Amino acid sequence: MSIHKKYIPILLGTAIAAGVFIGGKLNYTDTSDRLFTTNSKKDKLNRLIDYIDYEYVDEVNTDSIVDVTVNGILDNLDPHSTYIPKKDLKRITENMKGDFIGIGINFYSYRDTIAVVKPTEGGPSERAGIKRGDRILKANDERIYGRDITNDSIVDKLKGEKNTRVKLTVYRKEEDKILDFIIKRSVIPIKSVDAAYMLTSELGYIKINRFAESTFKEFKSALTKLQKQGAKKLALDLRDNPGGFLGIAEQIVDEFLEDDKLILFTKNKKGKIEKTYATRRGDFEDGEVYILLNENSASASEVVAGALQDNDKGTIVGRRSYGKGLVQREMALGDGSAVRLTVSRYYTPTGRSIQRPYNSGNNNSYFNDYYKRIRTGELTNSEMIEVDDSLRFETPKGKIVYGGGGIIPDVFVPVDTAFENETINYLRRRGHFGFFVFEQLDKDRALYEDFTKQDFIDNFKVSDELSQRFEDFVNEKERTNITFVAYDPEIRRLIKATMARQLFDDNAFEEVINEEDVMIEEVILLSQEYQDF
Repeated sequence: MSIHKKYIPILLGTAIAAGVFIGGKLNYTDTSDRLFTTNSKKDKLNRLIDYIDYEYVDEVNTDSIVDVTVNGILDNLDPHSTYIPKKDLKRITENMKGDFIGIGINFYSYRDTIAVVKPTEGGPSERAGIKRGDRILKANDERIYGRDITNDSIVDKLKGEKNTRVKLTVYRKEEDKILDFIIKRSVIPIKSVDAAYMLTSELGYIKINRFAESTFKEFKSALTKLQKQGAKKLALDLRDNPGGFLGIAEQIVDEFLEDDKLILFTKNKKGKIEKTYATRRGDFEDGEVYILLNENSASASEVVAGALQDNDKGTIVGRRSYGKGLVQREMALGDGSAVRLTVSRYYTPTGRSIQRPYNSGNNNSYFNDYYKRIRTGELTNSEMIEVDDSLRFETPKGKIVYGGGGIIPDVFVPVDTAFENETINYLRRRGHFGFFVFEQLDKDRALYEDFTKQDFIDNFKVSDELSQRFEDFVNEKERTNITFVAYDPEIRRLIKATMARQLFDDNAFEEVINEEDVMIEEVILLSQEYQDF
């Protein structure tokens, strides 16, 4: 096993792709006529495409040529200016919007049949009576099971316009019955707050997976709930968060900073600077804040961490973040596709850019920076973090911070090699935990009916028999033997966490996973160090 594979991050690609989007923050003063006037460079490309269309000896899909051309142009810019083909734009837009129109189920294609893992809480399917484990056989009397049915065709039949109805024909295993349900499609949230619960009597915890349009509303609701439960301190978990909308990150920072504190500033190619300040009283200005970061925390996550660190507010805990200080704006290309073009750089309140160096173009050294961190030992030893003294800055209270490549934490926590390793990550990526747990629950769901969520989290134990079944399951699927004994505690924790998710919700999953999380344990210790006695 080569060392560079050992800690491959699951969400590295997502971190690269997501970025910070400026939305409507920057306004072009140029008219569309001025921006898109005809010139020789544009004529040259248009003529080439026309020549290929009409004169080239073979039939060629010029749409694909255009896609290649657009990507080729963007490859000569910065690493984060990206092209979004028409086929991907709707899905990506829904994800960043934070909702979609649908029936509200989480499902697996299980043995060629749609099996409901769980209906969305409070969603149309749950209200209609759909249950965990139901098999959906037909939608409006059209078959949606069998090897010839694709996931895309299933989604197309289940999604639709708001308030339209779909008839589902369902097989319910425990009752051995075929049932029909009429479900009215509605707005289904795509949650960006994975969890919100109390770590101690005073320390709350919120995990955000991205900064979508709905994130601030979700965050605010979670924060209010925790404050009612006694939270005077907050752990904000931004690990593996690839970013999102800049304005949403600014709103969240505003909850922690006093009025008129600088959050960040942006600068475009013309040198125009726009500054953003905390403008209203936030609900957590007097509370202690701990921001959890790792090497996959990027863009908007770094905006939050940088703003708080530079204002001497809170403590940054974890490992050096990704290092992305460029801001993109999404622009339509007229054919259903779009480009996210870098339009400015952002700077933290002390004036530092945390963008990692890059040459023009998407060079390998930029995208392989993670593996460099592994080789240098940075993920396990804070002394191996490279800093540039020419990019040294000072906060109002005299703390030294550095620009040039990510947010360096105030308190370093090395990578947990027991939990974050190639074998565990491989099993998670392959979906083995989810499929295995679904099968186990599906054998007899009545066994778990008496568990409350908290009772399950506190008392359920993964038995030796269940652990062995998982080992047999994986070895059968992979046709190879994995030395499970080396990872037994971690595997049991993931089995239990996945069961908690399928039986209850994502919050339960995070509570189980976090029980032995070394970074959270460090935050709890830090929060207790400053208690008054």
